[in-house]
Amino acid sequence: MKKQLYILLFVFGILLFPQVNYAQVDFNKKPDDDLGNNEDAYQELFFEALKQKGIENYDRAIEALLKCEEIDDSDAALFFELGKNYNKLKDFGAAEKALQQAIKKEPDNEWYLDELYDVYAKQNNLEKAIKTVKQLVKYHPDYKEDLATLYVKTKKYDDALEVLDEMDAEFGVSETRDRVRNMIYNATGDKKGQIEKLEERVEENPDLEINYLSLIFRYSENNEKEKAFETAKKLLQSHPNSQMVHLALYKFYLDDNEAEKAVASMEIVLNSSQIKPEAKMMVLADFVKFVGKNPEYESQLVAITSKIADDEKGKSNIEVAQYFLAKGEKDKALAYYEKALEKEPENYGVLRNVLLLYIDVENYAKAVEMSEDALDKYPSQPIFYLVHGVAQNKQNQPEKAIRVLETGLDYVIDDNKMESDFYKQISISYLQLNNTVKAKSFSDKAKQLESTN
Repeated sequence: MKKQLYILLFVFGILLFPQVNYAQVDFNKKPDDDLGNNEDAYQELFFEALKQKGIENYDRAIEALLKCEEIDDSDAALFFELGKNYNKLKDFGAAEKALQQAIKKEPDNEWYLDELYDVYAKQNNLEKAIKTVKQLVKYHPDYKEDLATLYVKTKKYDDALEVLDEMDAEFGVSETRDRVRNMIYNATGDKKGQIEKLEERVEENPDLEINYLSLIFRYSENNEKEKAFETAKKLLQSHPNSQMVHLALYKFYLDDNEAEKAVASMEIVLNSSQIKPEAKMMVLADFVKFVGKNPEYESQLVAITSKIADDEKGKSNIEVAQYFLAKGEKDKALAYYEKALEKEPENYGVLRNVLLLYIDVENYAKAVEMSEDALDKYPSQPIFYLVHGVAQNKQNQPEKAIRVLETGLDYVIDDNKMESDFYKQISISYLQLNNTVKAKSFSDKAKQLESTN
């Protein structure tokens, strides 16, 4: 006890007075009783070991600790320090032996057990790790999660589930533990057991929304649509303000041809601040498909898109643009693509679609302007040279068109269709310059490429 008190005071001294000069120990010199008793020598060597460990000199730290052991091997802390240093050097056998000695002297010391657990974990010695964690559990319940994970790794699934159930009963449901539980069900293929557990949770805690949502998901995954739908309706009844439930409900309503209810659910999802953007985009894609078959709901689609949060508007505008493009309403599609481009100016696909639509709607001046900017960003993309050339031809600027088209041709690789389009535009440019010979030459090249397709 006296020795440990001295060590504690010394450590506080190190923290409070970092400028203290440590005594240097001659490891080849035996303790001199004239300068102090064995206890003084032990303490000097022990402090030197702490110092050497602090500067990551683990070999030197071990040398000092072994000298300590020669003087007095009764202190558990000595073997704990030895174990930690051996562990740092990955000398796991020596670390295990030292830590076991420390634990033998102080069986109830949590820190000694934790260090030994670390030694086993680093070696992937799962059985010994389990044995050690079982001892640690009585000090901290958090170790139970480690125990469950170790049971999973050793395929002791029933033991793992038992531990998880104990923790759920004591602390309530946890997302982390549910992930481990789902790993077990996936490994065993026990979908029935998984569903039964979730049904039990709903019965025991009907006020928890997550229990319903998990059960709905598992029913759906197991192709039990009716049960999933019934559970969703129960959730809506018990939690009328739930937004998450509509992620499931709209699908069921669509399948049952309940259009009004489906649209209402989709609007709730898309307006929700609780639902992740990725999930919203999936719903919006379904909404777009639905409106494609039910155009009378187009106004709701347009209205909901305008209400979506700013950080999600880029993708939502793309979905609506694609809807109008599929309908052949190019002006409307272009308007939504332009909005998407404002939110995502680096989106190559959107930029490409905008430029092609400028050509389609005959806004050639805008096509020239934007394709020049596009070529600054993407100087090796032939499509932007082609758009620029087409727009210049449409504005009766054949010389400019020829320059950009000939440059762009160098970037066309293994694409006969695009190469043919370049030749056609160059032919048009030469026709505008009344150079019929060259115009025919490039026209013939285009036809030759088309005939090989």
